[in-house]
Amino acid sequence: MEPGNIVEFIDRQKIMCAVVLDVKNLKLRLLTENNRELNISVGRLSHKGDNRLNLSAGRVKLVDALKRTAARRKQLIDDIDIKELWDVLNTEQEWIDLSTMTHFCFPDNPTFDHESAVIRAFFSDKRYFKFNSDRFFPNTRHQVDKTKALAQAAERKNRIIEAGATWFQGVMDETIHSVSESHAALIEVLKSYYLFGKESSHWEIARAILDKTGHKNENTLFQALVRLGVWDKDENIELLRQEVPDIFSKRVLSAAAEAIESRQSISGKTQRKDLRSLPLMTIDGQATLDFDDAISIQEEDNYFIIGVHIADVGHYIEKNDIIDREARKRASSIYMPDKKISMLPPGLAEDLCSLKVGEDRPAISIMARLRRDADVIGYEIFPSIIQIQHQMTYYDVNMVADEDPTIKCLYDIAKNFQQNRLNKGAVQISLPEVNMWIEEDGNPNVTKTNRESPGRLLVAELMIMANWLMARYLADKGMPAIYRAQPGPRDRLYKNNEGTIFQNWVQRKLLSRFYLSTEPEPHSGLGLDAYVTASSPIRKYFDLATQRQLRATFGLEAPYSRDEIQRIISGLEQPMGTVGRLQFRRNRYWLLKYLEGRVGRKEEAIVIMKRRNSYIVLLTGYMIESALPLSMGIDLKPETLVQVTIQHVNARKDVLTVYLG
Repeated sequence: MEPGNIVEFIDRQKIMCAVVLDVKNLKLRLLTENNRELNISVGRLSHKGDNRLNLSAGRVKLVDALKRTAARRKQLIDDIDIKELWDVLNTEQEWIDLSTMTHFCFPDNPTFDHESAVIRAFFSDKRYFKFNSDRFFPNTRHQVDKTKALAQAAERKNRIIEAGATWFQGVMDETIHSVSESHAALIEVLKSYYLFGKESSHWEIARAILDKTGHKNENTLFQALVRLGVWDKDENIELLRQEVPDIFSKRVLSAAAEAIESRQSISGKTQRKDLRSLPLMTIDGQATLDFDDAISIQEEDNYFIIGVHIADVGHYIEKNDIIDREARKRASSIYMPDKKISMLPPGLAEDLCSLKVGEDRPAISIMARLRRDADVIGYEIFPSIIQIQHQMTYYDVNMVADEDPTIKCLYDIAKNFQQNRLNKGAVQISLPEVNMWIEEDGNPNVTKTNRESPGRLLVAELMIMANWLMARYLADKGMPAIYRAQPGPRDRLYKNNEGTIFQNWVQRKLLSRFYLSTEPEPHSGLGLDAYVTASSPIRKYFDLATQRQLRATFGLEAPYSRDEIQRIISGLEQPMGTVGRLQFRRNRYWLLKYLEGRVGRKEEAIVIMKRRNSYIVLLTGYMIESALPLSMGIDLKPETLVQVTIQHVNARKDVLTVYLG
């Protein structure tokens, strides 16, 4: 986004045309077609393209040019028949991206003006398609008919509100206990209102119904939907709000089944090295079903050969096929205490692509030669055929860490590699990990895991090593990839991994944000000169894309161009943000749900900082922050250890309060 670009945004239910005057961080200063200047965030844009205006032309000419552009785009709307498009596309029930829809509407060399016209047309007529950012989803025939009926008869809307209010009052009076078929549409109206508020297309009707019954509280509506069996008491609302699919379409599942049925020969066109005689092991959590990395170790003369073997997902999933497009749209698997949503269909993620014991699998192997002090003196990366002999959990590894010579050696090398990184300036954040799981009775439980335990440290460090070596390999080949870089922290509070819990917690907030680039740059946090993530291609699309660049160096497929890599980086920014929020909020929900049962209990806490009316404290048993009201006559300093009592917790409202005691 640069000054001079023509963009569009939605203001008061109208699409406005504007030119970018200035860009600062993610804020834009715009001049609109109405001759107004305003500042908005990049996220508010409904359309952007490469059309540019010369800012030196003067304000009057700029406004005239914007008006002409807007008029031209409005005129193009007349050539769009949304109903005709819907007649053709509604049976597919698939999201359609803006580029594809524009080609449907304007098959002959469409421009950014045509794209804008498509957005304008679909924005003004929402009867046939759901519009989400830059993609469209055909409404069902029932939805279209319902919208038409509402538009044709305003009085029918009033009847719906009256009938809906009477019905909902019956629900609140507990004279109605279930949902009849005749009220299914009303339930969808109320669900949409709860999830999306004013952004819901049903906001006006739902709000009118609730106003008539006097039940405006959101929690009241939620509890009513729970009582009716529409939602569970622990419904994942954020998942519904983000409209993240938790199942795969029939087309994707059919394609996955076909891939499994006609699995390609592992040998392929390029000879893979046969490593099936190596004693390979996977090390994962107890609930893991998708195994995408394995480890081996060999001792030769005065050095070790550490092997990290990554499932070659690209061998089975072709670039831009239907499975790949779905994976790219999802961006990542999502792991929550009560649910896992896989990036790939289960038949691929947990079977064909997964490194299962006793099964021959294609892999990308990183074989590093190291001295005992973990100094890397050489490495090779090549396509291979592997077979897993042992599938271990972190718990298994921790139990034998002092006895099993192989595990002990791997652990020692991992610790030495970590120390080498620390010596190069890496910032080690050593905080316990709070793990949530749901018991069979539906109640949450909590454990704290030591990230520095042998099993976790061993896997973490060897994967960091493998990703670093893959980054160096790609950089040496001049191959663009999704490189991760990070500037130095704003401050350092301790050396090596010697910091206290307080120092580690605060240090994490002082880290600079990492960024993605097509060129290798140093990663300060890891103490490495280059870094990619390519060790989890079953679970993360970034890793799959980078693995494809590795495959390209072996002649297994054509590489992405630098521009394609940049588009992948840009395209995954939003869905990866959604994945992060979903995982964080769901883990927090279940942690608060657990703490609801501990109201009145005393807990250890560390003072993090002082605010105007409260302190921020860290409950060390759960690694969660809470506000602590200021107490008269008591002045607490950061890092002070205190005892607090849990006063009130509401997981649904995201509330946690404590008091000193």
